[in-house]
Amino acid sequence: MTSCDTSALLPLAAALEQMHNTVQAVVEEEEIALHELLDRVTATTVESNCQVPGYDNSAMDGYALRAADAEQPLQLIGQSLAGHSFSGTLAPGQCVRITTGAAIPAGADTVVMQENTQLHADKLQVQKRPQAGDNIRRAGEDVQLGQQVFPAGHRLGPVDIALLASLGLTHVRVKRRLKVAIFSTGDELVAPGQPLAEGQIYDSNRYAIHAVLQRLNVEVLDLGLLPDQPEALRAALQRLGNQVDAIISSGGVSVGEADYVKDILTELGTIDFWQVAIKPGKPFAFGRLNRAFFFGLPGNPVSALVTLHQLALPALRALAGETPTAPLVLQATAASDYKKRPGRQDFQRGFLQRSAGSNHISRTGAQGSGVLSSFLGANAYAVLEAERGAVKTGDPITVIPFDRFLT
Repeated sequence: MTSCDTSALLPLAAALEQMHNTVQAVVEEEEIALHELLDRVTATTVESNCQVPGYDNSAMDGYALRAADAEQPLQLIGQSLAGHSFSGTLAPGQCVRITTGAAIPAGADTVVMQENTQLHADKLQVQKRPQAGDNIRRAGEDVQLGQQVFPAGHRLGPVDIALLASLGLTHVRVKRRLKVAIFSTGDELVAPGQPLAEGQIYDSNRYAIHAVLQRLNVEVLDLGLLPDQPEALRAALQRLGNQVDAIISSGGVSVGEADYVKDILTELGTIDFWQVAIKPGKPFAFGRLNRAFFFGLPGNPVSALVTLHQLALPALRALAGETPTAPLVLQATAASDYKKRPGRQDFQRGFLQRSAGSNHISRTGAQGSGVLSSFLGANAYAVLEAERGAVKTGDPITVIPFDRFLT
């Protein structure tokens, strides 16, 4: 059992590196059908067992012919339709009507779009001289036989699944889905739909966490609201340690008298670190309880969402077997003033737009850790370095656009 030094703030980059070095991807695999592959992670390299397209075909409607014959009237001898190829061979001075996707007839080396031709009876006149190879899609120009299509650790999206289907694949081997338990703590919290007493607020964090995890395509075990009682929290954590791959809590990891989660985790498992030099979200805890990794998010809603996105999510993606990818980072000009004191890396919410050939980002109102509405209208983080102070309008600023987990 270990504990953490609560007097120091761990830089964000160091926290991410420590989690990356600690988390090991799940090893179990399964083979599943195409229609179930969205947001699953490939367990092995996927290679093509065919070439795409499988044959030379036309990129448009027109006429297949020999480029060298294009200056003379051509004899129309048939047609090649998608799925119904022309079976003969073109002799000099001949052409074939062809539709998009149809196979190029033997003897032809060019397709002329129909807009550049005139047809009189069965005689075709080409009005614009073509080059050999015009408007032909070559066999294998999309995917070659034996080509690596996806590496292991690739999270599959809609276009990826379409590409797999184009190869004729019906099943792909992927990592199993993660099982993640979530809960919120705080006696001031009430589930939406219930009446509020004085001093109570609705629990919003758990719903945000659940939504983000749905985008990650994991199995979620929602424990709901757990009371600020050490016995109840201890029983829940003991039960979860061998049931799930990860546990995400909201609240209970700060320094308040009723913040028990961190202490109980220290008692039952390990805490690798607690308190990160990030704003909002300093009281973030990472540790392990039996086989489950633990992510303790702060209770304030903006802090919870930022730390989930910037800290927990990269670790969960690695746990799922996904190969890490760096976020898109842009440079922009501050379109408004940003308040900040040196000390922590700050992720303020802003609206990024491009005008006059450059990027500009403006604040989306108050940036407090409880102002969840600061995400409304925002499409990016204005990232202020730890050592940086206030930013004035016109100053350069680093920007990270929101990804699909926040939009």
